[in-house]
Amino acid sequence: MHINDMVAEAERSGEPSFSFEYFPPKTAQGVQNLYDRMERMYDFGPKFIDITWGAGGRIAELTCDMVLQAQTFFGLETCMHLTCTDMGEEKVDDALQKAYKAGCTNILALRGDPPREKEKWEATEGGFQYAKDLVAHIRRKYGNHFAIGVAGYPEGCDDNKDEESLLDHLKEKVDMGGDFIVTQMFYDAENFVRWVGKVRERGINVPIIPGIMPIATYASFLRRANHMNCKIPESWMTALEPIKNDDAAVREVGKSLVAELCRTIKSAGIVHLHFYTMNLAQATRMVLEELNWLPTSQRSRKALPWKQSLGFGRREEDVRPIFWRNRNKSYISRTQEWDEFPNGRWGDSRSPAFGELDAYGIGLTGSNESNRKKWGEPKSVSDIATLFIRYLEKELDSLPWSEAPLSGEADSIKKDLVDLNKRGFMTINSQPAVNGAKSNHPVYGWGPPNGFVYQKAYLELFVHPGLYDEVIRRIESSETLSYYAANQAGSFATNAPSEGPNAVTWGVFPGKEIVQPTIVESVSFLAWKDEAYRLGNDWARCHDADTPSRALIEGIMSDWYLVNIVNNDFHDTKAVFELFNGLQVKDLDTPVPGAATHGNGINGAHGQTNGVTAPN
Repeated sequence: MHINDMVAEAERSGEPSFSFEYFPPKTAQGVQNLYDRMERMYDFGPKFIDITWGAGGRIAELTCDMVLQAQTFFGLETCMHLTCTDMGEEKVDDALQKAYKAGCTNILALRGDPPREKEKWEATEGGFQYAKDLVAHIRRKYGNHFAIGVAGYPEGCDDNKDEESLLDHLKEKVDMGGDFIVTQMFYDAENFVRWVGKVRERGINVPIIPGIMPIATYASFLRRANHMNCKIPESWMTALEPIKNDDAAVREVGKSLVAELCRTIKSAGIVHLHFYTMNLAQATRMVLEELNWLPTSQRSRKALPWKQSLGFGRREEDVRPIFWRNRNKSYISRTQEWDEFPNGRWGDSRSPAFGELDAYGIGLTGSNESNRKKWGEPKSVSDIATLFIRYLEKELDSLPWSEAPLSGEADSIKKDLVDLNKRGFMTINSQPAVNGAKSNHPVYGWGPPNGFVYQKAYLELFVHPGLYDEVIRRIESSETLSYYAANQAGSFATNAPSEGPNAVTWGVFPGKEIVQPTIVESVSFLAWKDEAYRLGNDWARCHDADTPSRALIEGIMSDWYLVNIVNNDFHDTKAVFELFNGLQVKDLDTPVPGAATHGNGINGAHGQTNGVTAPN
């Protein structure tokens, strides 16, 4: 979505509208840390983010990679900065093509600062002299695909303090094709409002987006303000100077000062604010909390039950299998080569093939050492059950099959899930039944306003081979339960009436057909089955060969069954749990020795029926 259209939408809705800026970190670990933070800050509700341009070499490549990551995997509308510094036309075109292929539809076109080794800015041979030239080139090359942003300077810029001259340049950039203006940071609200008036007097009518720098520490506040030649109101210094050595106090006072700045800007008719985060979350979050702009049940950003990708060709995708509910990045990676993505109904445009398991981002992440530290060294089925229970209790934020913390949706069935794991059933995915919750429900809600959402109870778990036949017998004796089951060796069973999809979530909204965004079906399950066992084996290999932990996990992956169950009566949450009544893996606490021999029934981890407690 174009940023100028987002601003227009904010004008119509009156809802809080804001965005975040990030810059490419210098180290690989810094990049990963920032990706984690960007995912968390997604929940703050930004309309878009932007990524600054690192002129030349690795940092420029990293900007393009970050845009791809944000668009494709995080579902964040992303604006890519692009500068003229050290950029000939060929390099510019390469960067634009990468942005296009990433699904990006917004570019902030800048002249850029001179390289560090030069005092004055000079155009690169074969490059662009001014930002207006870059704007014209993008518009000529890509038409209206990109919304193009340009920079505005309410307090002047490094090499030009002449306001009239800068306004002339701004008008030229907009006339060449600029769609919106993002300003340099400032703290003087009165001067900004005056400057906006001058901009409008020049006949410049595109949206103006003010740049806001939250206050994290006193030292960083002064350093950045001085670097940008930014005027600091005297009242701000009076408030901050006495507490300058107390970072917590500075953040508290700073959030109030910056929030009041935001309110003044909003009262002048500006509807969207852009926060320079400096790759940090806390100070920005505190300002948003002070303004009461964080999402609420009435201001939800969930268009679908799962996080949408904004990658190339995926904007209209609205159906996915539930199996990857906790593995969003993996699903996107395994389907990124599809020519079309399901829209409206799963079967209408589904590709017949999922990507291979050796693609980046599909296997278990983290080093062996870090994973051992996170999940310990289990020696019995009970030890593994305890890990799953800790995840359900939100004491752990991930498991091999779940890359993110447990959502609040599981709270209503947590007791049942804990009970199953205590008895040796390892639950890796689930959802409760929902019968007509409002689309703005704080836990279950998604989609447009004034709608109602529904879902069938769903449960996916690893089942001991000695219990498998009894579990399947009970499922097949029910009129409402359907299942898919498989093991690592390739055995597959189901009672589904066809290979077609079975919707497990759907929504009813005014003026729309019924939306069915989450399904189960056989081809997808078999693709997921391979991944699920791959993840378990990756976890096993985090432990040295011949250790009890390695033997235990490899034995489970070798012999246990992966089973998913749907209760097609969406009024009933309990039936998927009640079918396990009286079933328990025997000798849960018995340690497993090293060097497993699969199929020998080692202490209940492998396939003997006498390792099981079953009903009479």
